[in-house]
Amino acid sequence: MARMVSLIRGREAGAAVTAGANMAGCPVHDLKARLRSVGLRPTRQRVALGWLLFGRGDRHLCAETLFDEAQRARVPVSLATIYNTLNQFTQAGLLREIALDGARTYFDTNVSHHHHFFIEGQGLTDIPARDVIVSSLPTPPDGMEIDRVDVVVRLRKKGG
Repeated sequence: MARMVSLIRGREAGAAVTAGANMAGCPVHDLKARLRSVGLRPTRQRVALGWLLFGRGDRHLCAETLFDEAQRARVPVSLATIYNTLNQFTQAGLLREIALDGARTYFDTNVSHHHHFFIEGQGLTDIPARDVIVSSLPTPPDGMEIDRVDVVVRLRKKGG
Protein backbone atom coordinates (compact mmCIF):
# COMPACT_ATOMS: atom_id res chain seq x y z
CA MET A 1 0.00 0.00 0.00
CA ALA A 2 2.87 2.38 0.69
CA ARG A 3 3.87 1.79 -2.94
CA MET A 4 0.30 2.60 -3.97
CA VAL A 5 0.33 5.86 -2.02
CA SER A 6 3.65 6.82 -3.63
CA LEU A 7 2.22 5.92 -7.06
CA ILE A 8 -0.78 8.13 -6.35
CA ARG A 9 1.41 11.01 -5.20
CA GLY A 10 3.75 10.58 -8.16
CA ARG A 11 0.95 10.57 -10.69
CA GLU A 12 -0.73 13.56 -9.10
CA ALA A 13 2.55 15.44 -9.40
CA GLY A 14 2.89 14.29 -13.00
CA ALA A 15 5.91 12.05 -12.38
CA ALA A 16 6.38 9.22 -14.85
CA VAL A 17 3.27 10.23 -16.77
CA THR A 18 3.63 11.73 -20.20
CA ALA A 19 0.97 14.00 -21.64
CA GLY A 20 -1.65 11.99 -23.51
CA ALA A 21 -0.27 8.63 -22.38
CA ASN A 22 -2.80 5.82 -22.49
CA MET A 23 -3.39 4.89 -18.85
CA ALA A 24 -6.20 2.37 -19.43
CA GLY A 25 -5.58 -0.70 -17.31
CA CYS A 26 -3.59 1.20 -14.69
CA PRO A 27 -5.26 0.53 -11.32
CA VAL A 28 -4.79 4.11 -10.10
CA HIS A 29 -6.07 5.61 -13.34
CA ASP A 30 -9.04 3.21 -13.41
CA LEU A 31 -9.96 4.03 -9.81
CA LYS A 32 -9.72 7.75 -10.46
CA ALA A 33 -11.92 7.36 -13.54
CA ARG A 34 -14.42 5.34 -11.50
CA LEU A 35 -14.59 8.07 -8.85
CA ARG A 36 -15.02 10.78 -11.50
CA SER A 37 -17.76 8.77 -13.22
CA VAL A 38 -19.92 8.98 -10.07
CA GLY A 39 -19.18 12.66 -9.47
CA LEU A 40 -16.48 12.30 -6.80
CA ARG A 41 -13.19 14.18 -7.04
CA PRO A 42 -10.34 11.64 -6.85
CA THR A 43 -8.47 13.11 -3.89
CA ARG A 44 -5.38 11.35 -2.60
CA GLN A 45 -7.29 10.00 0.42
CA ARG A 46 -10.27 8.79 -1.64
CA VAL A 47 -7.96 7.01 -4.08
CA ALA A 48 -5.93 5.40 -1.29
CA LEU A 49 -9.09 4.28 0.56
CA GLY A 50 -10.64 3.15 -2.72
CA TRP A 51 -7.58 1.04 -3.39
CA LEU A 52 -7.93 -0.59 0.03
CA LEU A 53 -11.66 -1.15 -0.49
CA PHE A 54 -11.76 -2.38 -4.07
CA GLY A 55 -8.28 -3.80 -4.59
CA ARG A 56 -9.14 -7.18 -3.04
CA GLY A 57 -12.35 -8.05 -4.84
CA ASP A 58 -15.78 -8.19 -3.26
CA ARG A 59 -15.81 -7.97 0.51
CA HIS A 60 -17.67 -6.70 3.56
CA LEU A 61 -16.03 -4.44 6.11
CA CYS A 62 -16.82 -1.89 8.77
CA ALA A 63 -15.27 1.56 9.18
CA GLU A 64 -12.99 0.42 11.97
CA THR A 65 -11.58 -2.40 9.82
CA LEU A 66 -10.85 0.02 6.99
CA PHE A 67 -9.24 2.42 9.47
CA ASP A 68 -6.97 -0.40 10.74
CA GLU A 69 -6.02 -1.33 7.18
CA ALA A 70 -5.27 2.31 6.38
CA GLN A 71 -3.07 2.62 9.46
CA ARG A 72 -1.14 -0.55 8.52
CA ALA A 73 -0.74 0.80 4.97
CA ARG A 74 0.47 4.14 6.37
CA VAL A 75 -2.37 6.09 4.78
CA PRO A 76 -2.67 9.30 6.82
CA VAL A 77 -6.41 9.41 7.50
CA SER A 78 -8.69 9.91 10.50
CA LEU A 79 -11.60 7.68 11.48
CA ALA A 80 -13.94 10.61 10.71
CA THR A 81 -12.55 10.75 7.16
CA ILE A 82 -13.07 7.00 6.84
CA TYR A 83 -16.76 7.40 7.82
CA ASN A 84 -17.19 10.37 5.47
CA THR A 85 -15.59 8.52 2.58
CA LEU A 86 -17.64 5.35 3.16
CA ASN A 87 -20.82 7.42 3.23
CA GLN A 88 -19.82 9.33 0.06
CA PHE A 89 -18.99 6.07 -1.74
CA THR A 90 -22.34 4.60 -0.61
CA GLN A 91 -24.32 7.64 -1.77
CA ALA A 92 -22.50 7.48 -5.11
CA GLY A 93 -23.45 3.81 -5.54
CA LEU A 94 -19.92 2.40 -5.17
CA LEU A 95 -20.73 0.64 -1.89
CA ARG A 96 -23.78 -0.90 -0.29
CA GLU A 97 -24.48 -0.22 3.39
CA ILE A 98 -25.75 -3.07 5.58
CA ALA A 99 -26.86 -2.02 9.07
CA LEU A 100 -27.22 -4.76 11.66
CA ASP A 101 -29.12 -4.10 14.90
CA GLY A 102 -28.29 -0.40 14.68
CA ALA A 103 -25.00 -1.17 16.41
CA ARG A 104 -22.85 -2.42 13.54
CA THR A 105 -22.73 -1.21 9.95
CA TYR A 106 -20.92 -3.07 7.21
CA PHE A 107 -20.07 -1.78 3.77
CA ASP A 108 -20.23 -4.17 0.82
CA THR A 109 -18.12 -3.62 -2.29
CA ASN A 110 -20.52 -5.85 -4.24
CA VAL A 111 -23.40 -3.54 -5.15
CA SER A 112 -25.26 -6.12 -7.25
CA HIS A 113 -28.60 -7.50 -6.05
CA HIS A 114 -27.88 -10.16 -3.41
CA HIS A 115 -28.50 -11.02 0.24
CA HIS A 116 -26.36 -12.06 3.21
CA PHE A 117 -25.68 -14.67 5.85
CA PHE A 118 -24.46 -13.14 9.11
CA ILE A 119 -22.41 -15.08 11.62
CA GLU A 120 -21.68 -13.22 14.87
CA GLY A 121 -17.95 -12.68 15.26
CA GLN A 122 -17.26 -13.69 11.65
CA GLY A 123 -19.22 -11.19 9.58
CA LEU A 124 -21.19 -11.38 6.36
CA THR A 125 -21.20 -13.83 3.47
CA ASP A 126 -23.08 -13.28 0.21
CA ILE A 127 -26.21 -15.20 -0.76
CA PRO A 128 -27.07 -15.06 -4.47
CA ALA A 129 -30.36 -13.22 -5.07
CA ARG A 130 -31.79 -16.28 -6.86
CA ASP A 131 -31.50 -18.29 -3.60
CA VAL A 132 -33.94 -16.03 -1.70
CA ILE A 133 -37.57 -15.71 -2.76
CA VAL A 134 -39.62 -12.91 -1.24
CA SER A 135 -43.20 -13.70 -2.16
CA SER A 136 -45.03 -10.73 -0.69
CA LEU A 137 -44.20 -7.19 0.31
CA PRO A 138 -46.37 -4.55 1.96
CA THR A 139 -47.72 -1.66 -0.07
CA PRO A 140 -45.47 1.35 0.49
CA PRO A 141 -46.98 4.58 1.86
CA ASP A 142 -48.25 7.18 -0.59
CA GLY A 143 -45.48 8.90 -2.51
CA MET A 144 -42.98 6.12 -1.76
CA GLU A 145 -41.68 3.13 -3.71
CA ILE A 146 -39.68 0.09 -2.66
CA ASP A 147 -36.03 0.64 -3.56
CA ARG A 148 -34.68 -2.78 -2.63
CA VAL A 149 -35.15 -5.59 -0.15
CA ASP A 150 -32.18 -6.71 1.92
CA VAL A 151 -32.42 -10.11 3.56
CA VAL A 152 -29.93 -10.96 6.30
CA VAL A 153 -30.06 -14.57 7.49
CA ARG A 154 -28.43 -14.92 10.91
CA LEU A 155 -26.57 -18.16 11.53
CA ARG A 156 -25.30 -19.95 14.61
CA LYS A 157 -23.62 -23.28 15.18
CA LYS A 158 -25.99 -26.16 15.72
CA GLY A 159 -26.69 -26.96 19.34
CA GLY A 160 -25.67 -23.47 20.44
